[in-house]
Amino acid sequence: MDLLSIALIIAGLSLFEIITSIDNAVINAEVLSTMQQKARKWFLFWGIIFAVFIVRGLLPWLIVWGTVPELGPIGAFTAAFNNDPSVAKAVESASPLLLVSGGTFLLFVFFHWLFVEPKNYGLRAERFFHSQAAWFYALVSILLAAIVWFGLEKDPLMAFGAVLGSTAFFITHGFKQHAEMEEKRLMQKNRSDISKIFYLEAIDASFSIDGVLGAFAFTLSVPLILLGNGLGAIVLRQLTISNIERIKKYMYLKNGAMYSIFFLGTIMVLDSFGFHIPAWLSPVITIGTVGYFFYKSKAEMV
Repeated sequence: MDLLSIALIIAGLSLFEIITSIDNAVINAEVLSTMQQKARKWFLFWGIIFAVFIVRGLLPWLIVWGTVPELGPIGAFTAAFNNDPSVAKAVESASPLLLVSGGTFLLFVFFHWLFVEPKNYGLRAERFFHSQAAWFYALVSILLAAIVWFGLEKDPLMAFGAVLGSTAFFITHGFKQHAEMEEKRLMQKNRSDISKIFYLEAIDASFSIDGVLGAFAFTLSVPLILLGNGLGAIVLRQLTISNIERIKKYMYLKNGAMYSIFFLGTIMVLDSFGFHIPAWLSPVITIGTVGYFFYKSKAEMV
């Protein structure tokens, strides 16, 4: 992998992490505004260490290790830089399971946003799909059935991977729905700062799932995922404390994040079934999609 490819992957990962975590940053900013200065500083320092090195570092490593257990903990982390052909073959043979589960998860996230979640309509068709919310469960059920059917023909583990992806979606979706209700209670002044810090760490871990699973559409290298997602998380923390209100004015950034998720989920599913996807495609699509909706948001502000 040449330096240009590595730089492109890291840039794409960082941007993807930032845009998929904007909602998380908004929640953080709102809850932090009700906390004492000492508690804010504690969260912004120790919280970023937990978010970057524990959640976004540990999770992709555990995913690769769980997918290819024969590599062991060290081998799972260093697999991308290991010249041993047997290691490369092991990662390659196990990648369809990882890709199909992550791709299924991301597609579910996109369609839930498109059909169910409130949004600023960035494209004309979004209003129509939002009015058809009852079709979300029918669509994702048919989608899951199709992926499982074709997965069974290729490898039963791929079918299981698709089910894992859908399971991960409904688990994290449940946590996020609970978080929305919990946030209202936390905004009350009589709740302790400690309880708010625990809440923020838990919701950060929940929101990080999208970014971590989507990262595998860019690369299977855990060190690159850690670096790209880590940089994105650090930038997002700075936005949280410096200029979150300005970021919220870019009304279509969430749309850009969701369409990026759709494209990346599609790439991961296609890749898992053996379609050759160039390594540069994921970061280019992410940068292009986010760039378009950033421009559209900026034009709306004028």
